[in-house]
Amino acid sequence: MSAFLAFLLGVAVTGVALPALNWARKRIIRHRSSATLEDNQVTTVGQVLHLAVQGSPTGVTVLDRGGEVILSNARAHEMALVHDRTVNEQVWKVAGEVYADKEARSLDLTMPYRRTGNRVSSVRALIKPLTLIDDRFVIVYGTDESENVRMESARRDFVANVSHELKTPVGGMALLAEALMEEAEDPEHVAYFGERIHKEAHRMAGMINELISLSKLQGAEPLPEMEPVSVDDVIDEAFRRNQVAADNADITLTKGADSGVLVVGDRSLLVTAVSNLISNAINYSPQSVPVSVSQKVANKDVVLIRVTDRGIGISPEDQKRVFERFFRVDKARSRSTGGTGLGLAIVKHVVANHGGNIKVWSRPGTGSTFTIELPIHHPTPEPPAVAAAGQDDETGSTGTLRQAVSRVATRRKDKAS
Repeated sequence: MSAFLAFLLGVAVTGVALPALNWARKRIIRHRSSATLEDNQVTTVGQVLHLAVQGSPTGVTVLDRGGEVILSNARAHEMALVHDRTVNEQVWKVAGEVYADKEARSLDLTMPYRRTGNRVSSVRALIKPLTLIDDRFVIVYGTDESENVRMESARRDFVANVSHELKTPVGGMALLAEALMEEAEDPEHVAYFGERIHKEAHRMAGMINELISLSKLQGAEPLPEMEPVSVDDVIDEAFRRNQVAADNADITLTKGADSGVLVVGDRSLLVTAVSNLISNAINYSPQSVPVSVSQKVANKDVVLIRVTDRGIGISPEDQKRVFERFFRVDKARSRSTGGTGLGLAIVKHVVANHGGNIKVWSRPGTGSTFTIELPIHHPTPEPPAVAAAGQDDETGSTGTLRQAVSRVATRRKDKAS
């Protein structure tokens, strides 16, 4: 009898203990899986592929036959292959041809408008079937060809520009030298022609130096390393470079209040750009008329640097060409000031290389305002310890993705146990 009671007691204890043990085992498994996911939160090949595509420097877009964007990464949006889940019209047109014959095709895209902060201006798109087994999808690979296009343009234009523009000073120097030799016995003529030759030589040297600078900016050499630069310091240094010229013309340089804004760029190039604008404003302004420089923050992401003069102004038809190499609004004034016609072209390329834009407003007889738009540098804040759960991750944010993977993997292991 006592043995039977002991048996019943053992069964009761086992019935109570087994659920408790099972619950404890699940808790242990859950904690172990969470700890594993915290150490290595990318657990599947699918997650690896997703992160690889989103972080790729190549734009990737997958389309179906209806033009629906099945997959796209952030780089594809920067290259304008996709905008707001809508494929680029030119890309979709070529994709239709790929669907028809299953042959890969390439397409060169030129950005019609450069957003401030976006340095992509030329894109090569390769459109091909995703797989020959399933003809429902095509994939688009985009590569940034902006640097290659800049370099090709520099190589193509440099010889033509140099040969055209250097003919004038070289020919002038030859004529002056001949006149000098003919009047070698006349000290007054020797001094006059010698001074003219000296002036033309300096003008040609300045033109060559600016051509070299322009060729570097257009891609003949790689761009310098960028770093945070103070806009206030850039304007102050540009003022110092032009103070003597302004004093000689009895022109007062004025500037607005400091903004404390930073941009990512090369300080010397930015100073050159602003200095060129101030120099032009001085050269094209009457004596004793002030030249002003102001800065303004727009939309918290863009800083506007404005250089304003009250000079002769620029006609509407010339405003379209004012940033071309060797273009001069007033050729006679350019010759008297030693201008080469390259200053604004250099400004344009410096600004473009910094992901910005430059605009001009002018009215003949009233003056001109040149505006440089540059993206503001916002120092990256320290990331939070834990990202908010449930946040949408269209841009490939790894933090949100890893949290989702952790939750799914934990639920799967709980069900399996």
